[in-house]
Amino acid sequence: MKQSITFDVDDVKQDVAGEKFEAGLSSSRARVLLTPKEESKLWRKVDLKLMPMISLMYLLCFMDRGNIGNAKLDGLITQLKLDGNQYNVALTLFFISYSILDCPANYIIQFVRPSKWLAGTMILWGLVMVTMGFVKTYAQLVGVRFCLGIAESGFYPGVAYYLTMWYPKYMLQRRFALFLGAATSAGAFSGILAYGINFMNGDGGYQGWSWIFILEGAATFVVGFVALFVMVDYPSTAKFLTPAEQQYIIQQREFSEMDEKGDVTTQVRAAFTDWQVWAMCIVQISITVPLYGITYFLPTIINNFGYSTSTSQLLSAPPYILGVIVLLVVAYFSDKTQRRSPFIFASQVIAIVGFIINITNVPNGVKYFGTYLCVAGPYTGGVGSIIWLANNLEGKCKRAVGMALMICIGNLGGAIASNIFRSQDAPRYLLGLGVEIMLLAMGMIAVPIIALTYRRMNARKDALRQQAEVEGSEILDKEESFRYTL
Repeated sequence: MKQSITFDVDDVKQDVAGEKFEAGLSSSRARVLLTPKEESKLWRKVDLKLMPMISLMYLLCFMDRGNIGNAKLDGLITQLKLDGNQYNVALTLFFISYSILDCPANYIIQFVRPSKWLAGTMILWGLVMVTMGFVKTYAQLVGVRFCLGIAESGFYPGVAYYLTMWYPKYMLQRRFALFLGAATSAGAFSGILAYGINFMNGDGGYQGWSWIFILEGAATFVVGFVALFVMVDYPSTAKFLTPAEQQYIIQQREFSEMDEKGDVTTQVRAAFTDWQVWAMCIVQISITVPLYGITYFLPTIINNFGYSTSTSQLLSAPPYILGVIVLLVVAYFSDKTQRRSPFIFASQVIAIVGFIINITNVPNGVKYFGTYLCVAGPYTGGVGSIIWLANNLEGKCKRAVGMALMICIGNLGGAIASNIFRSQDAPRYLLGLGVEIMLLAMGMIAVPIIALTYRRMNARKDALRQQAEVEGSEILDKEESFRYTL
């Protein structure tokens, strides 16, 4: 039966970011209690308000950064007269600007309303994408790709942090999977849209590749403008929630108990000196290189199987559909079991099998099957690794900067992936596939080591707790009682 309590709206305070935290929330104070049915109804209410918009936004985000792979097959290389590694350089410059600005962007979101920050960045990169459809030279292409990296840099790490301010740590991966599932779906949509847009080749004096950028960029701009008015900020400022619902969400987030630990400067310094941030950077880059490699070059790889350009665009869609299914299933069981490392490791195994299949001299039909594994593995592992770190960082500013740093280092994997699939290595791309296999193997070594380290740290906390109970000393403080997710 539900227990009712009184709730004082003055029991919250507002910080500089416009976010309100409950002051003095503890087990000794009255807490909002809901029945399981009421709790499920509340989280569905939150999901319907948050997830559709941010998922659509990231779908367009990933389409906009990855559709250059489709444009490559639709005449980009020929019209701009790109040769050698010029296409690879254009891909690389996006990740240079994108990676440099990840951390500053996630620091800024502490002081700017997420609804304005995230929607504003989307409007900006939509305009940049439209501009890309009108480039005429190699220099213009690399310049616009560099600007696209600047425009998109604040979105992905910003949403990753934003979700931690809404959901408990063991409800987080399912929601993040829905968000990242949009990115996986982007690969499918890009192939299908590119197939359709190719029929506009020559309209208005522009080739099909130009229309890919123009139309998808315009769609991004429109959705970003709508997001300005649709998105909400933090639980305590959400008008669609009652005061009691606001308090319940805050008290359910294990993060909230330690979010105010230390001042901003201390938390930022802690993010850069914490071993687990750098350890997880190794895991992340072992996943992002394969992820971006398959994203940017899958249409080309399939085209080298002997299919036409149009057929290659269409055949690049089904692997992403499987990827979305695997991503959502794994996220569900990861949250249910409250474990991260086993699922990350399994995703790395899936990915490495797919890349091994493609590096061998097997029939093209078998290699195409391997591309399904190449897509499903990295996308699934990329979600798990980010949430694993988010679960284990105390302090809201430390978590924001630590996650941004991990994403920044991981995105450097995109710069690596942009340069290992060289045109002279076609059709087998032994160098690119070999590097992907090597990095995945490196991640498969790092994940168990990190998990064992967390296990030892939890065991040490358990021993201190038992000692305190035997000696009858005071209960451990919040920092000592914090447990690391395995």
